[in-house]
This record gives sequence, structure tokens and C-alpha cells, in this order.
Amino acid sequence: MPHATQHADVATAELDSALRGGPFHVALRAAIAARGLPLQRVQHHLSRHGVKVGVTSLSYWQQGARRPQRPESLRAVRALEEILQLPEESLIRLLAETDERSADRRSAVRSYRALIETSGVLERLLAELGAPREGGLHTLGHHERVRIGARRELAERESHHIVRARRDGVDRFVAVHHGDPGSAPDRMAVHALENCRVGRVRRHHDTGVLAAELLFDTRLLAGDTFLFRYAVEDGTAGVSREYVHGTDTPGGQYALQVCFDAGALPVRCHRFAQHSAAAPRGGCQELALSGRHRSVHLVEPRMRSGYVGIAWDWE
Repeated sequence: MPHATQHADVATAELDSALRGGPFHVALRAAIAARGLPLQRVQHHLSRHGVKVGVTSLSYWQQGARRPQRPESLRAVRALEEILQLPEESLIRLLAETDERSADRRSAVRSYRALIETSGVLERLLAELGAPREGGLHTLGHHERVRIGARRELAERESHHIVRARRDGVDRFVAVHHGDPGSAPDRMAVHALENCRVGRVRRHHDTGVLAAELLFDTRLLAGDTFLFRYAVEDGTAGVSREYVHGTDTPGGQYALQVCFDAGALPVRCHRFAQHSAAAPRGGCQELALSGRHRSVHLVEPRMRSGYVGIAWDWE
């Protein structure tokens, strides 16, 4: 059977290559294919090793949609090395390397130093616009929709605000946009979409920060509520890997939706929270990508001071 022999040789070669260079999910998929085992049989062998893993989880692991993280899942990976007749630590090593690369990418995007530098720049831009940090408005609701384009770039951010005036005479809001590393604020555009118009705009190239006045054409009285909507057209940076929303004043409900282009879908997404720029990230939770709408979202019923966001990994 020359064709069967050729197929086996190709599968073995692909497995050897995947075990050397990874990533984890490619190596796992190649190992399962090389042994010719359906996922149901793999699950059966795992149960004989005293490890319970669902067929759906195994499928996600070999697709790269999820990766083993819990202690029970890591026990399963070690058992898989034996079941699939792989060198000891071969899959565990690739899994660790994947985690390290993901952590390096995430930490490089919004470092403590970058957040502190941005804070100082923002204070200067607000001072130029004569705008106090809190602006005389209390946020009752804030919905952000971030669109990631075909080049995996942060293409656009749309914001819908529901606010209440803290004092008489408030007639504007200063919108702040922080582009990804390498972004060019001078090529960004601000669009007033509802109940506002664009006033003065200030930009800081080195940090990718843009601050824009949104004028209401009415003066609010203390206690008045107001709705307005605007968008920032970006698309000036490289590959985007997360979106972070930060505030130093507690408010109402906050919702963040990240939408991906059909031709550029991430392999996994998760939410996170951070009490301050210096604090470690916590509250991590995996988010399932909606197949029809190609989006993920988070909702904070009551926004606290600090940072919250969504990060994603590319293939």
C-alpha cells in the first residue's frame, strides 16, 4: 500500500516539525492525526488515565480556540504525551512557550510606563482645552464599540454616552482616544454622530493620544440628563491586541464590544481588570467569540475607578 505509507510519512514529518516549532495546538493536532485516533478514542484513553476531558475541549485545544490552563487540564496534557507516544514534556514545553509569548505581547501593549506617560500628556491636553478632568458630568451609561479591521488594526471606536450634569452651565465633553503603539493622531478623524459637534482637537504624536471637544449646543442645568454619540476613525497603527478603558471617577454601567473583520478572527479572547496602572491584572475571564456577529463584549454594571478591557490572541 504505497499511498498509505506515503501518507504516514507525511504525517510523521508534519508531527516532527510541529513538535520542534509549535505552536501547541498545531503539535497536538498533528499528533492526533499521526496516530489516527478520533477524539472520542482520545477521550476514552484519557479516562483510563483518570483524567476527564470533554471531546469539545479537545477539539478547541487542537483548533487553538482555547488552551489548557487548569491543573486538571495540564494533567490531561501530560497524559496525552503518553497516549500519543510523544517525548516527555514535548507538549507541556510548547504550551509554556505559547503562554510566555502571549504574556510578552500583552505586557508590551499597555505598560505601566506608557500609562503614566499618557496620564501626564492627557493632563496637558485638557489644560490646553481649559477642561477640568471630570468636566461637570456624571456618567450614567457608556457603551463603546471597537472595530478591528482586516489588517488586524484598531480601525474605529464609537462611543455612546448617557450623562447627568453635576452643575449648571455644562455644554461640552472632552473625548479622549488612546491609539495603539505606533499610531498617528494627526491622521485620526473625530466624527460627531448624535447631539454634538466637534470643537477643538489636540493631539500628541509620541503617545498616540487625541483629545477632542464635543459641543452640545445647549447649556445643561444641574441634574439634567443628556445623550450623545461620537466616533474616532483610527486605523493608523499596526496589529492591535487589546482595548483598555480607564477612568478615575466611578460611574454607571459600562459596556465594551469588540467586533472583528470576517477575514481577521482571533483564536481566543479574554476580559481583564486592573485597579491602577501599577497593579497586576486580574479578573481574567475567557470570552466566546460570536460566530454570526464576530464580536465579544463585557458589561460592568457599575464602573469603578481603574482599568477594564478585552485582549485577544492572533494565530
